[in-house]
Parts: sequence; C-alpha cells; structure tokens
Amino acid sequence: MKGMNQALALEIMLSGESVLLTGPAGAGKTFVLNQFIRLAKAEGKHVSVTATTGLAATHLGGTTIHAWAGIGIADELPHGFAEHVSKGRRDIIEKTDVLIIDEISMLHDFRLDMVDTACRLVRKKPDVPFGGIQVIMSGDFFQLPPINRDGGRAGRFVVYGDAWRELDPVICYLEEQHRQDDEKLLDILNALRAGDVRRHHAERLLERADVPLPEGDLTELHTTNIDVDRLNDTKLNDLGGDELTYQQSTTGSANYVESLQRSVLAPAELRLKEGALVMAVKNAADRKYANGSLGVVVDFDVLTNYPVVEFRNGRTVTMLPETWEQRDGDKKRASITQVPLRLAWAITVHKSQGMTLDAARIDLGKAFVEGMGYVALSRVKNLENLYLAGLNRMALRVSEDAQGINERLLGQAAADAKRLAHLQAAAEKRALSPEPVKKMVGGSTGWQEKIAKMRETHPKAYMPWDASDDDALKLDFQNGVPVSDISKKLGRHEGSIKMRLQKHFGEDVVA
Repeated sequence: MKGMNQALALEIMLSGESVLLTGPAGAGKTFVLNQFIRLAKAEGKHVSVTATTGLAATHLGGTTIHAWAGIGIADELPHGFAEHVSKGRRDIIEKTDVLIIDEISMLHDFRLDMVDTACRLVRKKPDVPFGGIQVIMSGDFFQLPPINRDGGRAGRFVVYGDAWRELDPVICYLEEQHRQDDEKLLDILNALRAGDVRRHHAERLLERADVPLPEGDLTELHTTNIDVDRLNDTKLNDLGGDELTYQQSTTGSANYVESLQRSVLAPAELRLKEGALVMAVKNAADRKYANGSLGVVVDFDVLTNYPVVEFRNGRTVTMLPETWEQRDGDKKRASITQVPLRLAWAITVHKSQGMTLDAARIDLGKAFVEGMGYVALSRVKNLENLYLAGLNRMALRVSEDAQGINERLLGQAAADAKRLAHLQAAAEKRALSPEPVKKMVGGSTGWQEKIAKMRETHPKAYMPWDASDDDALKLDFQNGVPVSDISKKLGRHEGSIKMRLQKHFGEDVVA
C-alpha cells in the first residue's frame, strides 16, 4: 500500500474526524500534528495537547493525558469521579474541542477507556465517545510499548480497548520518508518492522562496528542514564578553558515545575566550555537549527555571555534562552526558560525518540525492551553515519503484537484514504498557499544592535543574574521598594525584574 500524504492527513483532521496518525519513524507525524494544532487554534478551537509521557508532551508544549483527564496513575476511575473532579479540571474537559494524545503506543487500553469515561461523565454526554471531543492520537506501535507495573493492572495496546472500538478513528498512515535517505538503512528498518531480520541485515549492521570513527566528536546513544552522564562529564572535564554555567528560570508552582522539569531535555544547570559538543533540544522558529542538531561551542557572546554554536549545517548561531511550557487546556501551569542545549557526547535511546541525528555511535549491547533497537537505529539518516558499539538479540526485536496491529491498520488506512479522497483537492489547495514563516531575530547583527540599544537604558539587559544582584532584588522587594526603582538600581528592564520576582516568590506575587 502507498501511504497517505501529509497534506491529506492534515485535511482529514481539520474536517473534524477523529484520527490515528501513524507510520514509521521519520514519516513526519510530529510535523503534521504541529501544523494541525496551529491551524485548529487559529480557527478558534480549544485544543488540549497531551501525550503519554511528560517527555513527549514537552515536544508539543502540553501535559500528560493522565493529568489532563484527572485519572493520575489509578487503574480504574473512582466511584463518584464526576462529582469529585475539581472545577478547574471540569472547565478544561468541558471546553475542549480537540484532544491530542501523542505517543499513543505507550498508553494502555484500559487507560484510554478511563479517559473516554471521564470525558463522557464530565461533559454529561454518556452516549458519545469522549463526550463529543474530536480525538487525535499519534504514534507508532513499533516504538516503545506500554509498561505493566508489578502488582498493577495489566494492559495492552489501545486498539484492544472499548474506547477505540467505539471511536473507530480514521487511520492516517504516513509512509513517505523525511529522515532516511539510504535504501540500505531503510531495508534494515523495514525488516525490523516486519520481524524479518535476515543474516544479511545483521551482517550489514555489524559491518558498522568495524569502521574507524570519523575525526571530531560524535554523539553516542546508550540504553542507560548512568553511561550517558559518565561520558558527558568526563568529556567536558577533559576540555581546557573557562567553564560557564547557565541556570534555568521557572514560573509556576513547585509541583508543576517539577513535572515539567522531568521532561525538558535542557538541564536545570547547563555547564559549557569552548569546544563542547552540544545538541539543540528545541526547534528554532527561524529554522537555523532543529531539535537534535549537533554543533560545537566556538565562542561566547561578548555582550550576553550566551554560547555561540557552529552547527554541522554550517550555520553559526548565538543561542538565546527559549521557554518550555506545560499547558493544561488553555491554562499555563508552568514554564522553564533555559538555553536550548545539552551536552551531546552521549544521550539515552529513550531521550532520542523524536530526534533526527546527523551521525551517531550507538551501543545496543544492553538493549532491554522490544523496539529499543528500532528507535535508536531510526534516528540517523543513513548507514554511513551510523557507528555501532554493541548489539544484542533484544535490539533486533519488535513486538509481534505490533506487527499484527500494523497489518490491520494498513488495511483500514487504505479503505479510509479511498473513502475520504474527496478532501485531496482541498489539501492540495492548502499546500499551495503555505503561511509565511515569521522572521525571528537570533545570532545576527540585528540582535547585537538591539541589545546594545537596550543597554543604553538598562546596562545589564540580557546578562545572566549573579548572586549579589539576586540578593539585592529579594531584599528590596521584601522592603517594599517599587519595581521601577529596583529596575533602575539593577540596570534591568522592569519586565525582567518582574519575571525574576515570579521565579523567587511565585507567579502571583507581582502583576
């Protein structure tokens, strides 16, 4: 079967259908999802963005589906759920027009049933799936599966649940590749998905264990956090020169910040030196770098001290802080602002999900779950940029259950594409008139000039906060000194003073 194109999938979702957006790694699921979210919001719809893990939710600026529905980690809805749900939770569920659930492969069937029941009860529409909400699920069943906890209720993929059966979503199966450009690697990945890894596939992979590593630094993928942290610390300590540290700033209550923190790939304290291998952990609005782009710190900006990174795509960018948000429906619960980088000599396979890597040294000698090898190997674009450090039998396995589900989804996707083919004309028309990309300032002469102009009035604009300034800020605020006076004293814009006060004393402390 020839898969559905992205434009038709987008048009089907915009038409109001509930959908499973699926397909292999690199097919562009997250890209289409982000397009849909932006366009649906532009139409005035209330879109609730969720995912099965905090990490996946962060990529889309959402929250977990468990938190959104108010079900937590419970294995069944408590008696009287609808009567005891908080007013804030009720408002969000009632207002939602569209519910996004990303990384759907990791959600148990009984939990999707719980979300369905919660929506029906709260919205007082017991006879309609999800109380009438349009549901968009996204994910690939060959990637990380649902995990059954010891002593907890055992579950399976969502396709076995009552909610799935009643919702009967349209299957938008994307197959066009936007990551791999190498037929040999695609052949191996397709063999993994089919559960048909032959000797020649394994031999082709093992050949990549004997090739010499390229000059310069290379990102390594490992299966455990301990191996990753050890390698990154060692490599940074081996570099000469001064070390600069960047502390994140946050807004929101501690419990929401803590939840968001687990999902943000930029560390709370980012340590860098000139020569450090780094990875961008957010997509740049101006497309100068993407989530997963590799580069080297070549300098630090003289005005701001922010790192200047030369990316492997040839672009040199001054990396300014970016903000990650945890949203619950339309409400912002927490935010974290940090330079969008992490040390990149090593990362875990789990954290690499959703990234495209320019090149990687991959150690799958300790792979411990089905799908882990598939996730790791599908991060790179071609075999020539894959360097293998270890491989075990588990790394070459995917779920047999996922293979059976995939066959059924392909069949349904073909029927759905035929039934909804009339939307193709609208899809092509939309594709011919794309929205212009908003120009963003960053790493340019214009940005330098803007900061220099700002510092004529606020000498410390965009400079990192030091301990003495922080102490003075807190003391003056507690003594009732007006924000305008603190701004003049510390040489910073009033907006910057307010954000810093919110970090120290909470979001409601200053208007």
